[in-house]
Amino acid sequence: MQCRVCDSTELTPVVDLGDQPWCNHFLQPEEVGKEPYYPLRLVYCKDCHTSQLDYTVKKEIMFGDHTYLSGVTKSLDAHFSEVAEQVDTRFFKNKKHKSVLDIGSNDGTQLKHFQRLGYEVLGVESSITTAKMANDAGVPTLQAFFSETIVKKLGKKFDIFNASGVFFHLEELHSVCEGIRLGLNDDGVFVVQFLYMKSIMENLAFDQIYHEHLLYYTLKTIETLLNRHGLEMFDARLAAIHGGSIIGYVGHKGVRPASAQLLSMRQAEDASGCNNIEAYHAFHDRIQQMKLENVAYLRAAKASGKRIWGFGAPVKGNTMLNYFGVGPDLIECLTEKNKLRKGLYSPGMHIPIVIEDELTEKPDVYYVFAWNFKNEILKNNQHLIDAGVEFYFPVNPA
Repeated sequence: MQCRVCDSTELTPVVDLGDQPWCNHFLQPEEVGKEPYYPLRLVYCKDCHTSQLDYTVKKEIMFGDHTYLSGVTKSLDAHFSEVAEQVDTRFFKNKKHKSVLDIGSNDGTQLKHFQRLGYEVLGVESSITTAKMANDAGVPTLQAFFSETIVKKLGKKFDIFNASGVFFHLEELHSVCEGIRLGLNDDGVFVVQFLYMKSIMENLAFDQIYHEHLLYYTLKTIETLLNRHGLEMFDARLAAIHGGSIIGYVGHKGVRPASAQLLSMRQAEDASGCNNIEAYHAFHDRIQQMKLENVAYLRAAKASGKRIWGFGAPVKGNTMLNYFGVGPDLIECLTEKNKLRKGLYSPGMHIPIVIEDELTEKPDVYYVFAWNFKNEILKNNQHLIDAGVEFYFPVNPA
């Protein structure tokens, strides 16, 4: 294969999580045991240093329709509100007519906050179900895969392009970048939010590797991509959301100088060595050790007579379950707020999903797959902790 960013063929395997089902394919009862499996391998480009998957599950399978909803988690909604307010205050507060296009806009949660600030909004969302939910909620949404072609059909420019947690999903990566370049006003800002590979390594958050995430960016590697398309990051910050995400501010090349903060972050990244292949080899070794420790913990808890439930059924949790080989023999069920997943089963390990507010019992241990919302989870469940329920976090972000 060619590198998704620079087209190099100098790619080498660094992390192999085995064959796994597409992790967002939560199963109907009649589908259990019939789901397809695909290689889940991370390779490293020796030329541009981008880590990426070497196998692509077609975007029509992964994003044509799914059950993920942005608006379910209060922490994420609050984060989206903060992003909208900061971008508006910093760049477009006094502009009379202002507009934003959200790439992969999901149920419209991010765009609702821009609407509140007086923006003309447009979402482009591939999922049929979530695009309908957004339109029904009054957020204009085009059900389509975003691309250069879509921008040309729209025939207009925007002050802001936003991509929250979708820029590493893109099968047609270069078409998307060209679409942003074409559709962004001369003084416009592209706000790109992405999981930060440096944080993934530091937190040992290997569960954030799954088929929807085709690329794993650092500042160095995403800037290589942006520069190829006449775009340039001029500022960035590290946010706590999802265990460590970069919020990058991007414009047309040469319009805005790099901030002191961005320069400092680049230096810290270089010093960390996270763009070197040796960092990936060490990451792989730590993942293997984590598997041994976590499976031993679950088996010991089960052997002592404890009931173990999974807290949350996030997509990333299925990477962990399948790599660990943990099924309903150790974890009885996965509890969820998202009612779209009621009665479904986790792909691969076939653990049943139950809805949190319908529970009448409690476990002895909650094994927390939604670890990225740790503070919210602990705050909302203090009554269970007081009652003696253990909340075990396999990943503890710094």
